[in-house]
Amino acid sequence: MDADLDPLEATLRNGDDAALAPLFERLRERLLRMVQFRLDPRLVGRLDAEDVVQEAYLESQKRLQAFRDDHKPFFVWVRLIVQQTMVDLHRRHLGAKMRSARREVHAPASGAISGFFVGSITSPSRAVMREELRQQIERALDSMDEIDREVLVLRHFEELSNKEAAEVLGIQENAASNRYVRALGRLKGLGTQLGGG
Repeated sequence: MDADLDPLEATLRNGDDAALAPLFERLRERLLRMVQFRLDPRLVGRLDAEDVVQEAYLESQKRLQAFRDDHKPFFVWVRLIVQQTMVDLHRRHLGAKMRSARREVHAPASGAISGFFVGSITSPSRAVMREELRQQIERALDSMDEIDREVLVLRHFEELSNKEAAEVLGIQENAASNRYVRALGRLKGLGTQLGGG
């Protein structure tokens, strides 16, 4: 076990179920952000991000032994439960056929991501420039490998550490880091325009 493991996480791993609630609560905002960013637009209005996270909490209570048997950090483990909860809810509400979780709950479309990048440019006089920049970012995102886009989303929008992103994707840390740098490189030059907003 890691020497720098969070004491509350260690308590949960060592069999104290009461540690789940405060540990989960500390992560609630991050998990809500994930759900809000990835929720299928067809489900907005039918599902609330808070409901999804609450359902994932109830599911995590049932799976505590699986956490204890696993090596994943608590955040990565509970994030996977949230992702699976979203898959189940998508299937329930949209009648989606059985597919892999990664295909059903994936990174948002390039248009949604590019909108987040240019969202800080609010000046009406810059509206045309903003739309042009959004289209440039969208094209750059569309040209990326799916995993590079996903690393960008995990690191930039969900604010996962490189180690957490690697765990989520099941790749080595150095590979996650390289992919993140490559994804940012594809947006290089556009970033200076973003900074000027």
